[in-house]
Amino acid sequence: MNQSADSGRPPAAAAQTARAPVVAKRAARAPAAAILLGAAAAVWSAIPGSPKALAGIVLFVVVTCVVGSALRLSLGWIPLPDSTFMLSVPIRAWLAFLGMIRVPPWEEGTVLAALWLEVLHPARPWHTAVLAAVLTAYLLATHLADSGASADALRPQMPVLAAGVCLLALGAAFAMLPAITPGGGSALLRVVAAIAVIIAAGLAMPHLSKRPGLSGRPAGVARQPRRATPAG
Repeated sequence: MNQSADSGRPPAAAAQTARAPVVAKRAARAPAAAILLGAAAAVWSAIPGSPKALAGIVLFVVVTCVVGSALRLSLGWIPLPDSTFMLSVPIRAWLAFLGMIRVPPWEEGTVLAALWLEVLHPARPWHTAVLAAVLTAYLLATHLADSGASADALRPQMPVLAAGVCLLALGAAFAMLPAITPGGGSALLRVVAAIAVIIAAGLAMPHLSKRPGLSGRPAGVARQPRRATPAG
């Protein structure tokens, strides 16, 4: 019975139905990876604990931003209606919550607060380098989750990311050199590398939206030439 029903369907529709579970599973990977990377960045930036009172406040900001980002990524697939006038109060409160968690820049706040927390810790260049790598992967995974692109979209940006990794390694190596005079220069230098690799990731992100399949045109479909209009 099912075979006869499937035989009457167009091949394209049958293939699309067969690919639906695979596409859904692939679409869930990027949000899950972003959530795990955000949690890893929060834990990595918090250890070891700093005795400064400001470190506790900054850590609270990091955890808040990571939780907000996780909620946005996990609940972002739920559509919001244009009008909620005829809905009940609990549903309107739920929709208001969904709209509220989509407004703040959670990921940017996570990066800034994690770097700030890293500055409050003693000098540890390679710890900062690992944190910068995790934050970069966190931003890239979040961007892939928001755009719906696959990891293959990052291949053209590999040279830019590789340059950022090299800058990160060089900055960490230079920060490990003994300072001539004591001061805050070494603490600032070890954060410059982290900022450099995050800027490199930011340069790679805008190109993702220009790849085929991310605009309104499906992947593999060339732009149709504009038809000439006859002269009046």
